[in-house]
Amino acid sequence: MDASLEKIADPTLAEMGKNLKEAMKMLEHSQRRTEEENGKKLVSGDIPGPLQGSGQDMVSILQLVQNLMHGEEEEESQSPRIQNIGEQGHIALLGHSLGAYISTLDKEKLRKLTTRILSDTTLWLCRIFRYENGCAYFHEEEREGLAKICRLALHSCYEDFVVDGFNVLYNKKPVIYLSAAARPGLGQYLCNQLGLPFPCLCRVPCNTMFGSQHQMDVAFLEKLIKEDLERGKLPLLLVANAGTAAVGHTDKIGRLKELCEQYGIWLHVEGVNLATLALGYVSSSVLAATKCDSMTLTPGPWLGLPAVPAVTLYKHDDPALTLVAGLTSNKPADKLRALPLWLSLQYLGLDGIVERIKHACQLSQRLQESLKKVNHIKILVEDELSSPVVVFRFFQELPGSDPVPTAVPVPNMAPSTVGRERHSCDALNRWLGEQLKQLVPASGLTVMDLEVEGVCIRFSPLTTAAVLGTRGEDVDQLVACIQSKLPVLTCTLQLREEFKQEVTGTAGLLYVDDPNWPGIGVVRYEHANDDKSSLKLDPEGEKIHAGLLKKLNELESDLTFKMGPEYKSMKSCIYVGMASDDVDISELVETIAVTAREIEENSRLLENMTEVVRKGIQEAQVQLQKANEERLLEEGVLRQIPVVGSVLNWFSPVQASQKGRTFNLTAGSLESTEHTYVYKAQGAGVTPPQTPSGTRAKQRLPGQKPFKRSLRGSDALSETSSVSHVEDLEKLEHLSGAPEPDGLEPSGPEPHPGAPPPQEAERTGAFQNGAQRPEDDHPQVEEPESLR
Repeated sequence: MDASLEKIADPTLAEMGKNLKEAMKMLEHSQRRTEEENGKKLVSGDIPGPLQGSGQDMVSILQLVQNLMHGEEEEESQSPRIQNIGEQGHIALLGHSLGAYISTLDKEKLRKLTTRILSDTTLWLCRIFRYENGCAYFHEEEREGLAKICRLALHSCYEDFVVDGFNVLYNKKPVIYLSAAARPGLGQYLCNQLGLPFPCLCRVPCNTMFGSQHQMDVAFLEKLIKEDLERGKLPLLLVANAGTAAVGHTDKIGRLKELCEQYGIWLHVEGVNLATLALGYVSSSVLAATKCDSMTLTPGPWLGLPAVPAVTLYKHDDPALTLVAGLTSNKPADKLRALPLWLSLQYLGLDGIVERIKHACQLSQRLQESLKKVNHIKILVEDELSSPVVVFRFFQELPGSDPVPTAVPVPNMAPSTVGRERHSCDALNRWLGEQLKQLVPASGLTVMDLEVEGVCIRFSPLTTAAVLGTRGEDVDQLVACIQSKLPVLTCTLQLREEFKQEVTGTAGLLYVDDPNWPGIGVVRYEHANDDKSSLKLDPEGEKIHAGLLKKLNELESDLTFKMGPEYKSMKSCIYVGMASDDVDISELVETIAVTAREIEENSRLLENMTEVVRKGIQEAQVQLQKANEERLLEEGVLRQIPVVGSVLNWFSPVQASQKGRTFNLTAGSLESTEHTYVYKAQGAGVTPPQTPSGTRAKQRLPGQKPFKRSLRGSDALSETSSVSHVEDLEKLEHLSGAPEPDGLEPSGPEPHPGAPPPQEAERTGAFQNGAQRPEDDHPQVEEPESLR
């Protein structure tokens, strides 16, 4: 490219191309340099400062732009990177620089040059997209062209609109018809731009009985037009879709054109399917758009060209009205909007333009044919063979359910069942879409929520393939990823109802219906002090659920657990993730209930421990003081005098027994230590309550992870050998000296040979009058795990 720049006679143009090349090279390679720096970023670029008086050079300014573009990529690692702009993108960006340079020419040269650029671009676009004898309006905002067309239609239908303004509209209100499948916010935008009230908009419903549910109902439209005429209104304009914004369906433009000609209505067409007009074969529904009054094209996303304006092609014979409506302008700066597109179209050529659009359509057909062979995947545009948009979703046909989600209620199913299945599939499809976007970023997938079908995944390569560089291998990888995720989706959906029933039938657990959670389900443990009517944050419940989450994660199962607030409240819950294999739901729910109950009991014991110990110490001090007073009365006052007491004790010793107190934490009571000094062992007290424990975990086979059902078929032992093996193990458990087999949890701690029978594990503290507790061989007291 450097050699070609040298051939340019104008030094300013050569310097401009060179500077653009250097600037783009610096900005495109800055991301790689940022990754190599490993966290070293300039702080000065993020802090605004005063404007320097001496100015800065171009390299410093570009360095500042680079820091602003890539400065926070380390903090936002998941943010999408800037697209890799090819040479055709450089040509489009060069057009903006050239526009600023061309505007400095003298008026005569500028007029000739801008007229040539505008006429060439208009002629090329009309021939490429089969729109004969049309005019073009170039605009930055996609909806701006339609607003100008509406203004042109107003001036065409109301002759005195320029003079009288709104007074003309007041006597005969205009009506703009929009499809129910139009892109959101389009009607409000038109009313704001034109200064019309919202009643001037008429929303035309889509088909409900026959045809696509995303196509405009032509018969209902004709009925609306007749009603508006009877009310004295003026049908002004109809916006049809050649590829709806959601699923890419095309309206019956041929019939709509006949209806518009009958009632004198302006027909405007927009949509992504208009790009197929550049191909050799075009469907009849899209080809009818060439006969409409106007259409809006977006060649920038179709061809992967950055900063390229959208184009509205229209047919009108009165140049004065088009000038008043703003579709034409005498300003050279407005005509220079077509310069980036003028340069890009010449660089790509007709073959390059057709090849890019054809490649995008082939990607859609490739994905559509592959998804037809995949189970549990439904395609929503199956009847639109020529549509470059593929919309699909995961579904699971359960017994007694409708395999195709519809808005019409199914007689065999309750409305609650239909809604529950809809929410379950929506959450799973949302999870599937996010996973596919991460695994295959070049696919450019979009997750959307449709009114009838629910959450779906859209693949529209016409708007993303040229920018992301999507290839056929990416489509194959996308299909492979979908097939790899299907077992997880089907298994999770099948286990949801069983999980709900088990949680509902378990005391202390509450099933939380969260439509946005794609896992097996959500459960909350109701502790003793839980206020069920309150929706506020529960500190005690949050503490229990935090400990429960820690215990569940320590089990090292294949399931994932997380804690979060309950749906529509602030109370904590446990979210159970997706399952890729058969899970024993009964064991899972029982483990959650038992573990949560154990955590609650231990936490309650810890909370009461301080108060119990304090009261015990106070009571022990009172009793010890009372014992000292009794000892004083028993021995007499003389024995308390140092010299006299020693002499009396020599001639007449006192046989006083050592009396102390032991505090039983389990029983919460004070006991005498007389039994301890006499028998040299702690007496048996109240036996602590048994900690609840699950029973299913004890039947786990060697190498089997938690919450897994027993293996079946060729991967497991035969049924006879398994039964005999379990019977042998049960016999061995009855033998006192037999060790526990590997893989099975022991039923209790092994007694030490020669040790006394297990007794109460007391935590004792002796309180004696002035003397220390004797060093006796007491049994080792083992604290519960929660007290360590």
